[in-house]
Parts: sequence; structure tokens; C-alpha cells
Amino acid sequence: MSYEVKLKDRIAQIEVISHHGNKLLVAVDGREYALDFVQISRGSYSILHENKSYNVELIPLEGVKKYNVNTTKKSFEVEIIDAESKYLASRREADEEADAVISSPIPGKVVKLYVKEGDKVEAGQTLVVISAMKMESEYKASGAGSVTAVDVSEGESVDGRQPIIHIDYS
Repeated sequence: MSYEVKLKDRIAQIEVISHHGNKLLVAVDGREYALDFVQISRGSYSILHENKSYNVELIPLEGVKKYNVNTTKKSFEVEIIDAESKYLASRREADEEADAVISSPIPGKVVKLYVKEGDKVEAGQTLVVISAMKMESEYKASGAGSVTAVDVSEGESVDGRQPIIHIDYS
């Protein structure tokens, strides 16, 4: 399993190579580390590496997979960037923007189309359902407008960021 972890301006590539009981073999930017990793309580962990003990506390912050990490000597903020967090962040961005183009943030399949070119839509109206990562997601109109183009049909596979429906909100 691979992740990106953002710490200030640095993004590290993290890969869990193996996990057997408390033993973890991880690679950080290609360098391998053998760890003894034990959860002490919810959000608190004990990590042994080369006979050195580290206590780590993870406190969830506002946002997708963001944490305040406390050690005995330091405290810093990290963000875990994986497929799920990228998907959730792109959905949140799509919800916040009154974009005139509806697109799937990740590859998927069009399950149901509720509109066609020329249809009038209202704010919150479901336009299309996309199945991706074993989940079905509804995409809704962010405001009142009219559909100017539909670039897909039901059952069709779509790429990430592929335009699906165009709406004129003016």
C-alpha cells in the first residue's frame, strides 16, 4: 500500500512493504525501515526502530486525513494523501465551486443519467450517478440553469476529470 505524506512543503512517498503482527517494513522515499509498531490507545502509538523507542500521538484535524502529530520533543501537522483522500478532496472542491462542467474526479462508470441537452435544472437536482471505487456518487446541479451538453451515455466508462455534463448557470 502506497501513500504520500505531506509535511510542510515536503511530500514523502511511503510504502508499506509488509505487515506481520506488530512488525512493519516500510519504505520512505525508497529507504527501508523495519519497525515494531504498537497501538497503545486510540491515536497513540509506540514505535521501535533500531532499539530506539518513539511515542507518537495522532490528533485528527479539520480536513481530509490531516493530523497533528505529537512526539516527546516535537509537534507538527501532516496530511496523508492516498486515493481516498484525493477523491474526497476533489468531491469537496466540486461541491464548493459553481462549475459549469460536471466531471468525475476519478475513473468510473455512468450508472444513471437524469438529464439531456436542453433540460432546465434546479439547485441540488441530481444530474448523473457515477460508480467508482465500489461506490455510487450522485452529482448535482449547484444552481438553477440549463444543460448545454451531455458528453456521455448510461453504461459508458469515464476517465478522471472527463467532462460529463455542461450547464449554463446564467
